Amino acid sequence: LEPAEGRPRMRRRSVGGREVAVRSLPAAARLAAASSSAAADKMAVPPTYADLGKAARDVFTKGYGFGLIKLDLKTKSENGLEFTSAGSANMDTAKVAGSLETKYKWVDYGLTFTEKWNTDNVLGTEITIEDQLLHGLKIGFDSSFAPNTGKKSGKIKSGYKREHVNLGVDVDFDVAGPAIRGAVVVGFEGWLAGYQMTFETTKSRVSQSNFAVGYKAEDFQLHTNVNDGTEFGGSIYQKISDNLETGINLAWTAGNSNTRFGIAAKYKIDDEATCSIKVNNSSLIGLGYSQILKPGIKVSLSALLDGKNINGGGHKLGLGFEFEA
Repeated sequence: LEPAEGRPRMRRRSVGGREVAVRSLPAAARLAAASSSAAADKMAVPPTYADLGKAARDVFTKGYGFGLIKLDLKTKSENGLEFTSAGSANMDTAKVAGSLETKYKWVDYGLTFTEKWNTDNVLGTEITIEDQLLHGLKIGFDSSFAPNTGKKSGKIKSGYKREHVNLGVDVDFDVAGPAIRGAVVVGFEGWLAGYQMTFETTKSRVSQSNFAVGYKAEDFQLHTNVNDGTEFGGSIYQKISDNLETGINLAWTAGNSNTRFGIAAKYKIDDEATCSIKVNNSSLIGLGYSQILKPGIKVSLSALLDGKNINGGGHKLGLGFEFEA
């Protein structure tokens, strides 16, 4: 008789010339155990402070480009060199902006080289090394230079992550004096707590002090934060199904009775089409639709409507194209 699904099976193996009974789990049970272990390992490392509440923010921001015509192009050569160019035109001001970025990853040595340029004529260079000096440690140097004004800036970035801890320390070398920015996030069994600060060395004072607490599960995330003791915020993200994601956010400022509130949803129609909607307490309604025309070509349409003045005009439209090869 075959044992019930999920129950151990008895197998006979030869050990030292003698046959012994060995208990083994069915393949499905072993696969489930391995998946559970992999998921636990993945959740063991918490996100960076900047990524706390990111799932809810993505529901509110991705797929929208109100008042803009955007064009994004991504290509990758055979030797691993990545090119990313972006351009946008503001329909209200007619201002055109663009950027170009090249990135090369030297995987064997954990090195990444990035060069940037934008239409403000600012040149940027970033070099990072990861998992070489110590597993989980990432160190980088970021610099920028504006030839027109001669303004220069530099920043040393460092980050370290391991089970239950994610640390980050940046030193920003500005003309006004160096500033130290630090952040730490700790996590245990889905619960997350983080702190972020900025210390200005020239004034010997802490100019920024933020706290955050949250909970992260596979299909649910809760995030709350307090910035400088005056700005309060929170968000909830829930993945209701494989096709539907929802988000809620709220924020208020100490001494001000006005609370900002919004809800958003993103629905995946099929593998090639996605629609989004969001609304806030100011009766601003955002609509978005994305369609993959063919592999590597994606078009996005968006609109921002003033619910209090539908017939008065002033609504904003957005159009975006993405090409990837």
